[in-house]
Amino acid sequence: MAHRGKRQRASGTRRLRAARGWDASATPGARPLAGSSREALEAQLSQALLRGEGACGAHCIHELWMRGEFAARIEAALDALWSRAASSIPEWLPMRHIEWLPQLYEAALGFSAARRGRYNLYLILLDFADRRRGPYGVYVGMSHYPPAQRFEQHKAGIRAAGSVLRRGVELLSGPTLHLQRISRTDALRIEAQLADALRDAGLLVEGGH
Repeated sequence: MAHRGKRQRASGTRRLRAARGWDASATPGARPLAGSSREALEAQLSQALLRGEGACGAHCIHELWMRGEFAARIEAALDALWSRAASSIPEWLPMRHIEWLPQLYEAALGFSAARRGRYNLYLILLDFADRRRGPYGVYVGMSHYPPAQRFEQHKAGIRAAGSVLRRGVELLSGPTLHLQRISRTDALRIEAQLADALRDAGLLVEGGH
């Protein structure tokens, strides 16, 4: 497996629209490649790997993932993308295969905020390899800190949830990109309701309060 270390933001101005005719800067929830055939996705992924285009490759992998592609193929694609385009991979692409990622998106995209504000919803992947229902779970939280900073605080023991301190693996920013900079009232409501929705879907859930 190629090393999947800390992400680095690509330097310079990114192209907002790829020559292929779709917007590589779109959010994953928008699924800009939803209308593409499997063959087209595979071809675009190959081109993205050759050119070191992390954003394009990420969208190709994401679309295959949302369609239920086999875990081994997602892992292989992630490995290849990390080895060839690590500096330009968007932060919303997880570093490892998560079986229930499509459910996470479906649940999160069902919520919206009525007002803007200072608060952010965030999700953190938890390592539950020692549990029968593992290997992963998810922590649902809200904070006025940016999600990446709040995750670092958890791991450093700063106002940390025990589950994240002990089991936190990585931030899953993609499903909640539309739930950033919202009001505290909306954030509290959505945090609780999203956690309940994910529990109802059968996921191992911490937080949500």
